[in-house]
Order: sequence, then structure tokens, then C-alpha cells
Amino acid sequence: MNTIPTDLSKELKKYFGFSTFKGHQETIIKTLLKGEDVFVLMPTGGGKSLCYQLPALISKGTAIVVSPLIALMKNQVDAINGLSSVEGIAHVLNSSLNKTQTKQVFDDIKSGVTKLLYVAPESLIKEEYLEFLKEVPISFVAIDEAHCISEWGHDFRPEYRNLKTIIDKIADVPVIALTATATPKVQDDIQKTLGMSNAVVFKESFNRPNLFYEVRPKVNIDREIVKFINARKGKSGIVYCLSRRKVEEFAQVLQVNGINALPYHAGLDQKTRVMNQDKFLMEDADVIVATIAFGMGIDKPDVRFVIHYDIPKSLESYYQETGRAGRDGGEGYCLAFYDPKDIEKLEKFLAQKPVSEREIGLQLLNEVVGYVETSMSRRQYILYYFGEQFDPENGLGAKMCDNATNPPTLKDASKELAIVLKLVKDLEEKFKTKDLIAVIVGKENPVTKSYKLETTKHFGIGKKESENFWKSIIRQATVQNFLQKDIETYGVLKLTEKGQKALKEKKDHVFFIAEDREYNLEQTKAASEKEQGQAGGGLDEALFAQLKELRKTIAKKQGKPPYTIFMDPSLEDMTVQYPITVQEIGNIYGVGDGKAKKYGKEFAEFIKKYVEENNIERTQDMVMKTVANKSSHKVFIIQSTDKKIDLEDIAKAKNLSMDDLLKEMERIVYQGTKLNVDYYIDENFDEDIVEEFMTFMGESESDSMKILLAEFGDDLSDEEVRMLRIKFISDVAN
Repeated sequence: MNTIPTDLSKELKKYFGFSTFKGHQETIIKTLLKGEDVFVLMPTGGGKSLCYQLPALISKGTAIVVSPLIALMKNQVDAINGLSSVEGIAHVLNSSLNKTQTKQVFDDIKSGVTKLLYVAPESLIKEEYLEFLKEVPISFVAIDEAHCISEWGHDFRPEYRNLKTIIDKIADVPVIALTATATPKVQDDIQKTLGMSNAVVFKESFNRPNLFYEVRPKVNIDREIVKFINARKGKSGIVYCLSRRKVEEFAQVLQVNGINALPYHAGLDQKTRVMNQDKFLMEDADVIVATIAFGMGIDKPDVRFVIHYDIPKSLESYYQETGRAGRDGGEGYCLAFYDPKDIEKLEKFLAQKPVSEREIGLQLLNEVVGYVETSMSRRQYILYYFGEQFDPENGLGAKMCDNATNPPTLKDASKELAIVLKLVKDLEEKFKTKDLIAVIVGKENPVTKSYKLETTKHFGIGKKESENFWKSIIRQATVQNFLQKDIETYGVLKLTEKGQKALKEKKDHVFFIAEDREYNLEQTKAASEKEQGQAGGGLDEALFAQLKELRKTIAKKQGKPPYTIFMDPSLEDMTVQYPITVQEIGNIYGVGDGKAKKYGKEFAEFIKKYVEENNIERTQDMVMKTVANKSSHKVFIIQSTDKKIDLEDIAKAKNLSMDDLLKEMERIVYQGTKLNVDYYIDENFDEDIVEEFMTFMGESESDSMKILLAEFGDDLSDEEVRMLRIKFISDVAN
């Protein structure tokens, strides 16, 4: 047991330069120095690391700090060594060290120089390290990011679950476990696993009143983020993506749009990772685009925004990552983009996991859906998840979220809920969301046909509303616990006890959904169909009408339908960007170099004249540049279709879904390049329907999927309509 200095604040001033402790820091340190186990729940930026760093510096022996990430260890070791004139006061012990470096660490510990030894849990298992640590005086063990211990946590590491056994082998010393994210269930699991049931628990409020939370639908996302960052020029920010590929791609998009951004993910070599991290910390880069491999323990107090390009897998992850904003108490903007399809992808990914993991994963994911779709205070939702009450009217930071500043209009959907619950029951809880929706809107698919569901009384009962509307009803019914997705028969919807009770009572239950948060992207048809489209707002209606006339004139001369010259979304984009050169036309959404050269001159000249006559100030920030996508599969698809390879095989070769492949093919033909798809269509489509489709499109004013499905939806699936549309654009427009 250590002697506790009479005045801890003197030690604080001596080592860290602070005059006063924050929150519970002083009591935590005193409790640990008394030899008691301590469990600390403290939000990111609350000063967790000081709770073990200061007692280590003033105690006899070496404190072992178990930490999950090499980047985090390096960051903290550098910081502590910077506090002291003594070389080697803090060390890292991991697989990145060579023999000479390992010997130096051992020597410094033996001589009593090293006060903090940072190790990964994997390193502690090594026999040589274990034997050495048994022989030297250890002051205590600190376990940072302790949520990694719990399989309920968002970063499950099996090695963490054996820590108790390993610590007992090394020494009988107190343990301090620290985390910034733990629900009551996770907290309980951590304490049980570490044998810390008698630990003194310190829980700071999870509320970060200076953070503003916003969720937007994932429409024109690249442009939205570029606009957002350009409005905060010179400020530091992090953009989180779920995949390494997206990190690389999006970092490039930001770079070509004049934003000083760098990528960071575990697939980069260590030298590049360290260099990019240091550039961000030293303000040589404004923005880091990263996977969750970045940021744990990164001590940069002035990160002004955290953007989630993809919704994370759990609210713990989301809270941890947004917690990196505004750690100095200043501005911190947390913006997340949401597309229900992303959740579906994560659910599919979970389907491949063992049942126990799948069950936990789905529960965590459901909480995320609840958060993004909630109409209540987002702060209240997060704090409630972590077991904390919050007053949404008068609490600290009550007005700091989009739902508080711009409350959504609530729509009573009790009758629609009743329709869904009755349908699930009558169809004996056997079907997935998409098949239930097909029945409600009266749309046949292979499942409805094989089960003859078109003969049921429910078929077409809700066809007045869109598929997206019903998706929202089902998602909200799941979030509000009327329905649940079955784990065993993955994705099949079943009634919960609450759902069964609601049916028995035969009355409409109070059930509201947020009208303007429906994420029904049909009003931005082009965006949902082709991933981009006009920027958020600023559409010049007068210019749009004139460009449509110009397009009509050119199309008439060439004897083609107008949309084969430029799509509507391309014209809409022109009314926002005001391109006045052929090169700028090439940067417009859906316009490739070929189309820009073919038609760009007339459009650029027309817009230039319009801009001059109307004294329009063009904001160059708005001209969104795209990257020649290296990872795009354009060349591969063109070569493969030329060789007449089956589309399913092309998709498989590049690990794409059919939907992704069709998106790539649409992009290719809409930008003016021909694609040979006749061999596939000849083999898979009825000759008469192809001819009928081509005639219809030739006479149609629009290439909208809505119009095409209204005409051919009974005979063709969405994918088949898209395939024939690709053929038409390729043959006629290019």
C-alpha cells in the first residue's frame, strides 16, 4: 500500500501543471492509493488517464497499463515522457520492439526509472514478459478502455476476458478499470470478469453539453460533407467510415475539393499511420478520414466536428467516436448520415456470425436505429441508454440537437401499425420485411408467388403509401418493441409480447412516426436511384426550365429522347453549380468526359450568358469535384461485357451485389460510354417485352424508375427494368 501525499494538488501541479482536479479525479486517486479496486466510468475528455498516470508517478514500483491500441499507447507514452526530464519514465512493451529495445525497457523497470508500462493484453500472455513482471515491484494495474472486456461492449477482445487470471499470476495489487462507454449491463459484466465486485465505482455524467447532435438522410453525401467542411475552413475534424476502401476513396474526394485531409485505417503500413496521425495532431492536416482504428485516446482537444459517413454498429461506438469532438469544452458538432440500407447491410453481415454474437449484435443495432429515427431529444436518448436521466427542457445542452432546434412533425400511424401486426400474425410469423411490404403494397415477387400470397385479403391493403413508408412503420414497430427479428430464421419478423397484447386488445395503440424524418427519399428520386443529384437546396427553377428547353431543342435535332442528352439530375446540378466551361460541365453529376465534349459547349455558353445577365455570383466552393475512381470497376465491366461474361459472374469476381453492379453499369452508360449487354438480354428476356420497352422509352419524356415500373412493374422486376434501361441508354444515347 502506498502512502498518500497530504496535498495531492501539489503533485498535480508538479507533474501536469494543473491547479485543480476535475470531477471525481482526486477521490479516485486517493481510493486507488489506499489499495482498493476502482471502477471509473467517465466520458471521453473527462480526464480518465490522469486517474492512473498521477498515482503511478508518485507510487513505488511500476504501474502496468493494459491498453487496446498501439496508437493510443504511443500517444500517451510520448505525452508522459514529455512531462519528465527523466528518460524512460514511461514505456511501451509490445511486438513492435526489437531485442535491444525490449532489454532497455526491462533495465529501466529494474532500476526503478519506469513508472508506467503500457502493454497490450496479447503481450501479457507472453511467457518471457510474465516471468519478468513477477520479479519486479508492481504498484497497481490499470485497464483502459475496459469495455473491451465485455462481450456486450462494442470492441470485444477475447484476451481481455482472461486478464483477471494473468494479473493474479503477476502480483496481488489493486486494479483500476476505466471506460468512457458502458451501459449498466456492460459495467456489470466488466466487474464480474475482473473479479471486481467490491470495487469502488465512480460514475461521472455522460452528458457532454457542448456537443451538437444531428442526423441527416444519406443523400448527396459527398457533396453535403464537402459543403459542411468548407463552411468550417481551417477547423479540425474526423470523418468515420466503416470500410477501409471508403476511407481511401473519400479522403481523395476531400483532397481534390481543396480540403487538407488524410486517410487512417489499420490496413495502412505503420509508418504512414503514425505520420498521418502526427500531421493531424500537429495541424498539418485539418481532417482525418478514418475507420474506428483511429482516435482511441487521441488527445487532441480542439476537434470541432465528427462526421459519421456510415452509421456505426452500436451506440457505444457512436458515443465514443463523437466524444472526440470539443474535448476542450468548445464547439463540437456531431453529424451522422443515415440510410436504412446501411442497417440492412450490417444485419446481413451479422447473419454470418454465431447465434450468441448475432443476438447481441442485433440488439445493439436496434438501439442505433432507435437513435437515428427518434423524434425525442437525441441527448436524452443517448443518456438514457447509458442509464442516466436527462431533462430535455432544462438539462445542460437541452437545445443542442436537431430534434430540439427543428422538431419533427409527428404523424399518428396507429392504424398502419395495426395493419402490420395483423399481417404478421395472419401469415404465421414466417416472412421477412421486404416480403411483408410486397404483400402490403400489392407487388408480386418470387416469395409472394411461391406462397400464393396475392390471394390473401391483405394483398395491396396499403398500396396508397410508398414502400419506404411501410419500411419506416416496420422499423419503428421493431424499435418500439411491437415486433422483433428472429435470430434463428434470420430476418423473419415475429410478434413480441407487447405486439401480441396490442392485437388482443383490438384497439389502436398510440404509435407516432416522425413525418419529415421518414427517410423517404422518393422526393429526391435521382438521389436514391443514382446516389447523388442536386445539392441540398439552391435549385434555380428558372434556369432549370430553360435548360430543359435547350435539351429538348438539341434532342429534336438528333431525333433522341431529351433525357438521353443529360438526365434531369444533371440539369438540376447545373442550376446549383452554374458551370461555364466544358471542363466544369465534366464535373457535373452524371456527366462523363464523352458527354461533356459532345454537348457541353452549348450548355456552358448558355449558362455563362444566364449568369452574366442575372448578376449571379458563382461560389467556387460549390463546384464539387469527383475523383477518377481507381477502385471503380468501369474498365473491368466494359472488358467483361465485351467478352460476353455472365453478369452474375462479373459481380462475383468483384465481390459486388447485383444492385451494386447495376449502379456501376448505370454510371457508365449515363456518362456516355457504350456497354454491350445484348448477349445477356437476348438470353434472359422475352423478345416482345424488350421491343415494347424500347419503344416506350423512345417516346417517353422521362427515364424515371417510377414511370417505368408503373408501365412494366407487373411483368418485370426492378432489376430487370434497370437492365433494359441500361440497354436503351447505351444504344440510343451513346
